[in-house]
Amino acid sequence: MDLILIIGLIILGIFFMIIEVYLIPGISIAGIGGVACMAGGIIMAYRHLGTGLGTLTLAISVLVLGIVLYWFFKSKTLDKMALKSEINSKTEPFQGLNVSVGDTGVTISRLAPIGKVLVKGKAIEGRSENEMIDENTPIIVTEVGTYNVLVRVNKEKQ
Repeated sequence: MDLILIIGLIILGIFFMIIEVYLIPGISIAGIGGVACMAGGIIMAYRHLGTGLGTLTLAISVLVLGIVLYWFFKSKTLDKMALKSEINSKTEPFQGLNVSVGDTGVTISRLAPIGKVLVKGKAIEGRSENEMIDENTPIIVTEVGTYNVLVRVNKEKQ
């Protein structure tokens, strides 16, 4: 009866360790339970079977755990669960809005040096060239970037 309980605890511990390593990474109940079951089985082996067989049980348990973890790692089991798709799409920040150099607008918020500007009736992110621009100041677009437009004060409209 003791031998069956020892083997059962060690097998249960190995099972919990596989769950810990491959399904629930990090320190969780499965890892703690796996270590506790394996330690309990090995301690019982030392107490009920003696020092020699306890040491043999410890060595076999560690060896079997290593082999099972290695086999599980080398098998393609995890590849079936892994996500293989790629995202190749890109966002267009100015989609539907043809902003070009020379377009005029007004600042919605203070540009210090980045803020919101209103160009062609659409609010977009603007960046001032080298100054802070107050709210409701007329601006002119000097460069169109990927995510924002470079603007300066439109001296003609002031």
